[in-house]
Amino acid sequence: MYPFSFHQTTNVAQSVSLKKEHTEAKFIAGGQSLIGVMKLRLDKPAQIINLGAIPELSGICVEGKTLTIGAMTRHAQVAASEDVKNCIPGISQLAGLIADRMVRNMGTIGGSVANNDPAADYPAGLLGLNATIITNQREIKADDFFLGMFETALEASELIQSIRFTAPIKSAYAKFKHPASRYAVVGVFVAQFPGEARVAVTGAGSSVFRLTEVEKALASNFSADALETIRISADGLNSDFFADSEYRAHLIKLMAIQAVNQAK
Repeated sequence: MYPFSFHQTTNVAQSVSLKKEHTEAKFIAGGQSLIGVMKLRLDKPAQIINLGAIPELSGICVEGKTLTIGAMTRHAQVAASEDVKNCIPGISQLAGLIADRMVRNMGTIGGSVANNDPAADYPAGLLGLNATIITNQREIKADDFFLGMFETALEASELIQSIRFTAPIKSAYAKFKHPASRYAVVGVFVAQFPGEARVAVTGAGSSVFRLTEVEKALASNFSADALETIRISADGLNSDFFADSEYRAHLIKLMAIQAVNQAK
């Protein structure tokens, strides 16, 4: 690990001000991604701005059919929250499938979303629900937020403050895990809304993406039967030592069927 300066901030304004002062600085939330790449010397920020002591960035709030989760809320908190389970069961389920117990108790929803790892779980949940990412500057719909591998619509000094979801009729997440990292080889989030369905896939491509063909099939019949004749193309999907593109295409269909069967 290269040397760096560590800044402990206590509010959003102070954090953003420091980021503007040190343009190459990095925000750190749970540190589950950033610390790893720093230890491997794949990144060497000279300044680290810690968000862990900012109380307004944490917490879960449900108002009617609207669920809002603070950016610094830990995965374990989301998974255990009765409010989340009652409002959007699919998000609670997703959070409980992230990595292992240590990561779930350290990692945060905001950190995962801002990092946009192509095999991370939360991006699929946000895109599947077309959640709204609320920053210190604006509100961004998930459809416009995830731009590519580790790339988002966030600007240099922009900080995620919370994520807002609208409860669907049903939702669920199914994941085929890598046996070592527990990242998604393929993960599929499905959500049913009045008159439409949304399906988001992680782990299979260079970034999270939607499956419009599957969405159309589920919009008219939200059941596993609607997916039996669907064929997922392997074009553009990832191939690696663990799973080639054809296998990932097969897994996408299987995980979509599993998620639909589990949806509630």
